[in-house]
Amino acid sequence: MTITSISAAGVRALPEPPPRTWVQRRLLDPFMSLLKAGLAPSSLALTVGLGVAFGLAPIFGLTTLISTLVSLRLRLNVAAMQLVCHLLSPLQVLLLLPLLRWGAALLGHGQEVAHLSIDQIKHLISTQGWGVLHLLWRAELGALLIWAVAAIPVVLALYVGLQPLFRKLVKRHEEAEAVVPVVLK
Repeated sequence: MTITSISAAGVRALPEPPPRTWVQRRLLDPFMSLLKAGLAPSSLALTVGLGVAFGLAPIFGLTTLISTLVSLRLRLNVAAMQLVCHLLSPLQVLLLLPLLRWGAALLGHGQEVAHLSIDQIKHLISTQGWGVLHLLWRAELGALLIWAVAAIPVVLALYVGLQPLFRKLVKRHEEAEAVVPVVLK
């Protein structure tokens, strides 16, 4: 099947597109479909910025709920925010211990939390159950404070930085749609 394009310059054959990569299919295509569906570039930029912030929050289990509520309140795309949040889950796990340690140092109990590992936290949870919260509540509160302060510039930078990119993608898509592909048999 030959795909041709008809434009003011005439009829020309278009080359076969290269195969789509996993990143293009799973990351870029969903965002492009949101832009094609009429989501404004500024809204999508805010969605991505907030999704990154919530995706890195040092709280497990609540990020989905909190990001969904914020998405609904701000009338942003819930699916896009969830996609960004869940893509950052591995980084969230990597940042958990440093944020807990810094939070404990900020609000006290730094010595008890300074050398904890994930395995030790798992062991504490299995042996003490909810008693581990007595040890970690200040560390978690401090981690949340650090995260909240750091999230503000991250969201602002992503919001400002991604808007021109998304506008350019919308413009490129509109130009591509202006050239109507015709399938010849």
